[in-house]
Amino acid sequence: MNDLLHIEGYVSPGHALNPLHGMNELGKLGRLLTHYPTTDLWELDTQRLPVPLAKLRRQCRQFAENFMAPNVKTLDEASHAEPGSLHPAALQLLKDAGRAGLMTNLLPAPLGTATLMEMRFPSAFRFAIQVEELARICGGQMLLLSAHHLGLAPICLSGDLRALWKFVRPMTQDFIKGIPHLFAYAITEPSAGSDAEDGHGALANQPRVVAKRQGQGYILNGRKCFISGGDVARHISVFAALEGEGFESWTCFVVSADNPGLESLRTELKMGMRASSAAELCLTDCYVAADAMIGGLRQGWALNRATLNSSRYPVAAMAVGMARRACEIALEYCLQTQLGGKPLLSYQEYQLPLAQMIAETRAMRSLVWQQASGSLQSHQSEASLSKFFATDRAQAVCEMGMTLLAEHGLHSHQGMEKLLRDIRLTRIFEGTNQINRLAVIEDLQPLLLDRLAGRCGTVSV
Repeated sequence: MNDLLHIEGYVSPGHALNPLHGMNELGKLGRLLTHYPTTDLWELDTQRLPVPLAKLRRQCRQFAENFMAPNVKTLDEASHAEPGSLHPAALQLLKDAGRAGLMTNLLPAPLGTATLMEMRFPSAFRFAIQVEELARICGGQMLLLSAHHLGLAPICLSGDLRALWKFVRPMTQDFIKGIPHLFAYAITEPSAGSDAEDGHGALANQPRVVAKRQGQGYILNGRKCFISGGDVARHISVFAALEGEGFESWTCFVVSADNPGLESLRTELKMGMRASSAAELCLTDCYVAADAMIGGLRQGWALNRATLNSSRYPVAAMAVGMARRACEIALEYCLQTQLGGKPLLSYQEYQLPLAQMIAETRAMRSLVWQQASGSLQSHQSEASLSKFFATDRAQAVCEMGMTLLAEHGLHSHQGMEKLLRDIRLTRIFEGTNQINRLAVIEDLQPLLLDRLAGRCGTVSV
C-alpha cells in the first residue's frame, strides 16, 4: 500500500485533476481563499479548540493510550469480582488518573485541580472532551473513572460551600497523593428505573429508599441498584424520599462507605463496560448526620435532574469515542486486508460505508460540542437530544463497522465486538433514549402550552 501512487478510482495527490493540487497552483490570494493542508481529522478538530481545551484533549488522549490501552483485554476478560474488590490493574489506573488530575478537575484549587483557564468553559463541555478520549480506548475503564464525577455532581451543583469543603477537598487531596477516593451516584431503585428520571413516572410511583428523621440526622432504609462503582466508592450520593412522602421530597445525602448501615449486596455480571462494576446497595437503618445532607430538604429532585442534564453530554461523548474507534478499526482493516490483490479500500463498496461512518461520527461530535459549549447551565432539551442522537447513531456506526469486518469482526482481538457490547449501555443509563426523547418535549412544555393557548406564535426549533 505504501508504494501506491493513488487509491484506485482516484487521481494521485500530485495530478493536475486533484483538487488540492489545483488549488495550490492558484495565485497567492486564491490559495489563501481555497487551499488547505491535508491533515488528520482529529488533529483538525483539536486545533480549532481554544488552547486550554486543546491541551486537555491531547493530555486525555495520551493518558488513555499510555495507561488504559495496555489493560483493555485484561480488565474486559477478568473474572467477575466480589463486591468491594478491585482488579490490581483497575486500582493502579485509579491511582494514575488521580495523579494526572483526571479525577479532580471539576473545580479549581483548593477544591480541585482544574486550571482557571479551563474553568472559563462549561464543565459539561470539558468532560465531553475528556470522556471521548477515554471511551475510545475502553468503555469499561472510562466508566470506572467517569462515574466518579457523576457522584460529585450534586455536591458541586448544590452550590453548598460547606459541603464542597467537607467532601470534595479531602477527595482531591487523596487523589493527588495517589489514594483512590471515589464517589458514586445512587438514584435507581429496583422498582424505579426511568421513574427516577421522569416527573410523570415518579408521580405514579412510590420511592423505596426512605429517610426518617432521628435526632440530629436521618435513618435511611431501602435499596439502590445498578450503581456504577457503588461497591468501591468511598462516598455515595444517595437520594431518598422523606418518610410518608413521594419523589417530590427526594433529598440527597452523602453516605460514607464505612457506614455500618450500608452494604454492597452484589455486582452485576454485565455484557459490556465490564471494567466498571454496577452494584446493588442495601441501606438498613443507615444513620446519616444532618450535615451530610446536600442542598437542603426536598431539593433532591431538582439536584438529580440538574445532574442528569450535565451528565448526558459526557454520555453522548462516550458514544462519540466508541464510534470514532469503530471508524479507526474499520479503516485499518480496509487498508490491511487484500481482495483480488488489492486493499479493500480500493473498492467503492468499502469506501462508501467508511465515509458514512466518518460523517456520522463527526456529526455526533459537532452536535455534542455545540450544545455542551453553549451555556454554563446545561439545558435539558439540548443535553437529552445530544444523548439520544449520539448514542443511537454510534451504535449504528459500530454495526456498520461490524458489517465491514464480516466474520473477522467477531474476533475479540479486532476490538469491534467489544465496542458493540460497550455501546449498548450508553442508550440505557442517564435515562433511556426513550426517556430522553420525552425530556425534549418536557423542556419545551411551557412554550407549547402558550402556543396551544394562543399566547405566542410559532415555536421554532
